[in-house]
Amino acid sequence: MVDNRYATALVIGSVLSLLAAVYLSAAVGTQHWFQYSSPPANRTTNVSRLREDFLRSGFNEKNHTDIMFHLNGSLGLWWRCIQVPRESDHTFETKCEPFSLNQQFMPKYKNLDANAEEDLLRTYLWRCQFLLPLVSLALVLLGGLVGVCACLCRSFTPTLVVGVLHFLAGLCTLGSVCCFRAGVDLLDYYHPPPKGVKGSVGWSLYLALISFPLQMMAAALFLWAAKSHRKNYTRMMAYRVA
Repeated sequence: MVDNRYATALVIGSVLSLLAAVYLSAAVGTQHWFQYSSPPANRTTNVSRLREDFLRSGFNEKNHTDIMFHLNGSLGLWWRCIQVPRESDHTFETKCEPFSLNQQFMPKYKNLDANAEEDLLRTYLWRCQFLLPLVSLALVLLGGLVGVCACLCRSFTPTLVVGVLHFLAGLCTLGSVCCFRAGVDLLDYYHPPPKGVKGSVGWSLYLALISFPLQMMAAALFLWAAKSHRKNYTRMMAYRVA
């Protein structure tokens, strides 16, 4: 028979795990991890030309970064976006361009020049920042499957595995945020924004940050339930033998 404390811990842990997965999925799919606030474009700036270069030209990190500086760009794990004015009502619309899988694995260079020396640190930070959240979601999904099997088998032994998987998922989520933030700092170091352009963290990154403690709390609850149930089961068996 299952104690109410263990059942409550499992329910709360499952809810926290689900919320963390939803927040992390939303963070991965949106482009507001980091955004630049640009001053109003002056009359000499050819916005149409910048938009065409951004959307239709081949990926060039320096050119795309310069355009994002001028047009309130935002950066995500899979997207890069700019804001361009509409001619009809003088409002702004967002134009986004996704990173292809090949572009995600492209090497990064110092000073953002393809003829310069390859920057291995930025290259691997860039790759880890989009691989780690996918690994985290995969671990949470695997933990959910193990939890379903545990419920079907009416056993608490797999709960320990579920807790370990959620702990590793939380580390991957935190690692992704750290890699992204370090990569942006290095990008601004090699290619500083012009005067008047300010960079700030977007809400997508905060969603990923929120999912990290949720995964850790879910992991702690699952591990506590598995450990406490094992102790209770050991004492019960010892009592029956005695």
